[in-house]
Amino acid sequence: MGLKLNDDFLWGGAIAAHQAEGAWNVGGKGVSIADILTAGAHGKPREITDGVIEGLNYPNHHGIYFYDTYKADLALMAEMGFKAFRTSIAWTRIFPNGDDATPNEEGLQFYDDMFDEMNRLGIEPVITLNHFEMPYHLVTEYGGWSDRRLIDLFVKYAETVFTRYKDKVTYWMTHNEISNQANLTDETMGEFMIWTNSGLKFPEGTPAEEKLAAMVQAGHYELVASAKAVQIGHAINPDFVIGGMLNVAPLYPASSKPADMLAVQKARQARDWFSDVHVRGEYPAEFEAFAKRTGMRPDITEEDREALRAGTVDYLAISYYNSFVIKATSDDDAEFDNLHGYEIVPNPEVQVSDWGWAIDPQGLRYTLNELNDLYPGLPIMIVENGFGAYDEVVDGKVHDQYRIDYLKAHVAEVEKAVVMDGIPVIGYLSWGPIDIVSAGTGEMSKRYGYIYVDLDDMGEGSGERLRKDSFDWYKQVIASHGVDL
Repeated sequence: MGLKLNDDFLWGGAIAAHQAEGAWNVGGKGVSIADILTAGAHGKPREITDGVIEGLNYPNHHGIYFYDTYKADLALMAEMGFKAFRTSIAWTRIFPNGDDATPNEEGLQFYDDMFDEMNRLGIEPVITLNHFEMPYHLVTEYGGWSDRRLIDLFVKYAETVFTRYKDKVTYWMTHNEISNQANLTDETMGEFMIWTNSGLKFPEGTPAEEKLAAMVQAGHYELVASAKAVQIGHAINPDFVIGGMLNVAPLYPASSKPADMLAVQKARQARDWFSDVHVRGEYPAEFEAFAKRTGMRPDITEEDREALRAGTVDYLAISYYNSFVIKATSDDDAEFDNLHGYEIVPNPEVQVSDWGWAIDPQGLRYTLNELNDLYPGLPIMIVENGFGAYDEVVDGKVHDQYRIDYLKAHVAEVEKAVVMDGIPVIGYLSWGPIDIVSAGTGEMSKRYGYIYVDLDDMGEGSGERLRKDSFDWYKQVIASHGVDL
């Protein structure tokens, strides 16, 4: 039995527009940075191509055809009892190029209709403004978030949708998993994360320090854009609840050696400055020392600092999937900007998924406590947590007890954090309540959903939706407010 959560707790699920909608060139939509990512697999990175190249497999072009099926899919989520559903607005449906003079009315109307349907079903929309899908034109013409002009372009986009949906959406997020790009220790995934966060792509052989400098400056512009959007959003509707979104994972030391302990601390500082700025409106002291010592982030103005202080977020939205173990690479002190001063090593105490992700439910409770220590009393919404696995359909059924076991263990830790630790968690939106294209690999075969979608990695299949065993399990969890696990 679980621990009962409040009646107003937001149970639900989460997806992203670019992984589900498809219709990549329909309704006036422009090309996004997700639209030029080819399919990959576990151990095979997705390729970032120069535009759309005929004959290559771009899985985001089809997704699960949610653009056409969202009413039926939302009805299935309502059947589970969803209180909230997170998705994103595809920036390129509103401003196809990102710098257009006027928004695309057909794109605006699409989300009008979707939010109307969610409100009709009693499902609270939780909406991300920028979920790995910035306009590709802003990369080719401006160099992505390396250009300060993107601040005003993003704010214009945010103001447009805030105004349009001010009576339909209350919960917002600015940038998805903005802290992902701090991961520069793994070259392949690191470059993918910098691309999806900031639209930055580096020539082969670019020194790691040069990438770091570009990321730090781009991250600053993104944080300023977020803060300005928060201010405008609150002016449009004071009831808006606007959050910053982070990918969080506990970092454990490989040993009690002081060098390993310091390496963990420095690895955290290299990541946590994003959340510090979101929440406190100021860069932490260790980051300011790093920036002064290295000369990175040279373009920061007093106006930027004022905007950051005035545009702090109302809550933290987090994704949680796994944990990591950090080991110092030598007995020398790790430094904030020393990308080779520590490494990630396996954790023999936890199991891993088929994609090599550590399965660590207790790490979620640990992380929630850690965040509350950093930012006491700030509301937290878990907007991603799920289990990617290979599913098999047998006689029209998917028996995914492995997914139920994973989610049950994680929900139990969330409930302990709320009831026993007093952490102000306001919602649990599991990742991928319906199977969608994986962001990291581009696969459909890496499935997360309670709802099976009959499409393969090429986007071929009937598209039929099937309720998995986990569908009924999550339905009973929501109906019992978390008691019946």
